[in-house]
Amino acid sequence: METKRLTPADAAAAARVISSGGLLGIPTETVYGLGANGLDEAAVGAIFAAKGRPQDNPLILHVPDDGWLERYCGDIPAVAYALADQFWPGPLTMILRRKPLVPDAVTAGLDTVGMRCPDCAVTREIIALAGVPVAAPSGNASGRPSPTTAAAMLEDMDGKIDAIVDAGPCQVGVESTIVDLTVTPPRLLRPGGVTLEELEDALGEVAVDEAVRRLMAPGEQPKAPGMKYRHYAPQAPVTVVKGDPDETAGYIVARMGDKSGVICFDEYAGYFRGHLVEAIGPAADQAQQARRIFDALRAFDRADVNDIWAQSPTDTGLGLAVTNRLNKAAGFHIIEL
Repeated sequence: METKRLTPADAAAAARVISSGGLLGIPTETVYGLGANGLDEAAVGAIFAAKGRPQDNPLILHVPDDGWLERYCGDIPAVAYALADQFWPGPLTMILRRKPLVPDAVTAGLDTVGMRCPDCAVTREIIALAGVPVAAPSGNASGRPSPTTAAAMLEDMDGKIDAIVDAGPCQVGVESTIVDLTVTPPRLLRPGGVTLEELEDALGEVAVDEAVRRLMAPGEQPKAPGMKYRHYAPQAPVTVVKGDPDETAGYIVARMGDKSGVICFDEYAGYFRGHLVEAIGPAADQAQQARRIFDALRAFDRADVNDIWAQSPTDTGLGLAVTNRLNKAAGFHIIEL
């Protein structure tokens, strides 16, 4: 099967892919997604097959506005609409009670479902034209770094999906924040483009799930995507070094091998001459780090390296999302200085 390349002008054709049960690469502000009709169990099953995704890893339903929430969710708290008013369209997914018409394949059998309205006009148009919510995880093979361009998605999915809509590079670069609104206090399940501090300003107390900072055990049931499995990982093993950037750079220099690669802040790239280096932005620029982190991880899959060392941002603001992705890529192999 040849994957069709579509543009934002082809929204009607893209919507027909969804409504006919096909698989569509969709652009969002976070990463490119692998979309299908979220009410069609067979189409949802095709997402899992294309990605090689574990069946206990739930998906997110994408909708064009908060007016669609009542179609698929019950017992919606008022705070959900308040968050939608503040952060939608945008990189925030809310976990809510699902209605019976949402298939088990989407929720991994849970009685909750993640809902998001992406900040990408063409994708909202496609969803509205299709008339159904679009279930979509990130558009990479399971375990690989998420794609922030159509070309990166096609590295994993060309020939496995019907079409992809190329709307240029993603503006955020890491997946959406996921907050569980079915518990008190609300619980952060995955950090992303909306920061923990922004959620706390909007909600007051917000609990942080342990899975944000550690591996889940094999028997644990994830309530949201990206919680359980080693994810975002290039083929070479990754070691994350946390601490003052001057100290982490010196630590890596003293321990790296001849065929080590490095993910570092821009101002430290010169420390690692003679090695393959992927710079992710200045140490103080978390937004740039978020946009570059997946491209950096993916670049090492095309490189001849034995291992990868990574400087870690701070875990405040958007840095929490970047460190979460790095830590998962490393299987939580972290050295703290």
